Amino acid sequence: MNLDFSLILVLITAVCGLLWLLDALVFAPRRRVALQHAEIQAQGSLPDEQRTALLRQPSWADTSKSMFPVLLFVLLLRSFLYEPFQIPSGSMLPTLKIGDFILVNKYHYGLRLPVVNTRFVSNNDPQHGDVIVFRYPEDTGINFIKRVVGVPGDVITYRDKVLYVNGVAQQQELLAKLPPSRPEQLLLNEALADTSHQIYRDIYRPVVNGEWTVPDGNYFVLGDNRDNSKDSRYWGFVPEELLVGKATAVWMHWDGVLSLPDFSDIRRIN
Repeated sequence: MNLDFSLILVLITAVCGLLWLLDALVFAPRRRVALQHAEIQAQGSLPDEQRTALLRQPSWADTSKSMFPVLLFVLLLRSFLYEPFQIPSGSMLPTLKIGDFILVNKYHYGLRLPVVNTRFVSNNDPQHGDVIVFRYPEDTGINFIKRVVGVPGDVITYRDKVLYVNGVAQQQELLAKLPPSRPEQLLLNEALADTSHQIYRDIYRPVVNGEWTVPDGNYFVLGDNRDNSKDSRYWGFVPEELLVGKATAVWMHWDGVLSLPDFSDIRRIN
């Protein structure tokens, strides 16, 4: 079962806001009326202790009042500005490592309503080379991260582990053979449109050949760890409505509970 944190945050924020509003509109006036009646019966002002006791908010109202502004701030921040994500797999190596914590720009591709993900303010469209977070088309409760290699109208060909965009091979420059003594993997610099990035290519893994035409409103994505990534070659295109945001930076690396967070490799995502 995949928990939808956005839905949980929206519900908790709404409940806290409603409880705070309920107290302000219903129970707080009743407390003030009770104080007035008590002062009339006492024929004067009550001692401070009694006034405080009569006007004191119940614990549920006090907690809601304290939590609501904080929850609302977090909700607005992660829904419309930036949201942190953790990299769970090696499909984007060498660009992103397992345990990297990244920031995702939520407004770069337009503002979207939380939970339903409907865009209500348009902005930029994904471009070749962008690293994007999106909802996995086959299970929208899971977020994926891949690199955009095809935009609407492109013809994408993957042949003999070389990427072609509209019939043009994207140049690959060999940087290293890993490990050097008995190579099993190649580290390459791949040019894509006006950008470049590093990719891994396994020497002995079988090739996945194919050709795809990207339809309107959809994108073709690949993992940088080409032979160890389930991406558009296997399950198809990413519809625009499933976009979450653009991955912009790595702000922390943490291998797990038995290690300390590492802030020494803060970097932009290319």
